[in-house]
Amino acid sequence: MIDKFGRKIDYLRISVTENCNLKCIYCIDENNILNSCNNDILTDDEIVKIATECERLGIKKIRITGGEPLVRKNIESLIYKLKCINGMEEIYITTNGVLLHTKIEDLKKNGLTGVNISLDSLNKDRFKKLTKFDKLQDVLLSIDKALELGLKVKINTVIVDDINKDEIIDFVNLTKDKNLDIRFIELMPIGAAKNYKGTSNEEINQIINKNFKNIKVENKSKRSGPAKYIRIDNYKGKIGFISPISSCFCEDCNRIRLTSTGFLKKCLHYNYGVDLKKHIRSNISDKDLNELIYSNIYDKPQEHLFMEDCDNKENKYMNQIGG
Repeated sequence: MIDKFGRKIDYLRISVTENCNLKCIYCIDENNILNSCNNDILTDDEIVKIATECERLGIKKIRITGGEPLVRKNIESLIYKLKCINGMEEIYITTNGVLLHTKIEDLKKNGLTGVNISLDSLNKDRFKKLTKFDKLQDVLLSIDKALELGLKVKINTVIVDDINKDEIIDFVNLTKDKNLDIRFIELMPIGAAKNYKGTSNEEINQIINKNFKNIKVENKSKRSGPAKYIRIDNYKGKIGFISPISSCFCEDCNRIRLTSTGFLKKCLHYNYGVDLKKHIRSNISDKDLNELIYSNIYDKPQEHLFMEDCDNKENKYMNQIGG
């Protein structure tokens, strides 16, 4: 469908849990970790009901997020149900990768198209410092298993000053022999991330250009989302840049977000939207649910204002909103 600013909205991000098996320092408030009660989050059938109406409005791609989505019970079954929605073309998942190697074969059999793996350090000790757990080897194993199965693999990396800035080249070098994409995502000032200073993608790009030659700019595809890509000649993978802070891409935004508790968010930055769970549990008709979703998608804000004070600013943590 088309929103009031003329953008085609065809991408739904669904958070299936607030819970996580890591405690990344700029995602979760370690002193206020929430554990969702099963009665509070959407059931599989409720998620499918919402996704079905979204597909009727033009949603063709779903990404499952969290928290850590793989800690949700029977996540493989949910993937299958979503893939079976008539007209749904792609189902992806964003994960920290810790459990992925134990589930990846079943996920693919049930219709998973590809995986994004969040990984901010390739150094064992630093990974443990960032996440509070010694699980780097599990993540690396998951990356290799996903590639072996022929799934699309993207690594999402946030570079933070004074923490992992010295690993930029190491991440780029992962693309030399592996057919995967490394995507540098600028730190967004949401939740615990407000306490840290992110490195701009302009600076990261400068560091890459100083260390590599024969860099080619990749043509942007409709399915690549907000990322802009480059490739080093003779390297198998690509390097992407997602720059919500230094280069706002809101004019091309094609997504809507559903939290694990059933709140349809119009934009990551703002706290407004509609509580679909309340309406579903009040036995709303499919027609009325469709119209409710339509009106909220149509009324998406024109752009985020991350660097400004404004009304309705989102104050929850990333694990709560499924960023």
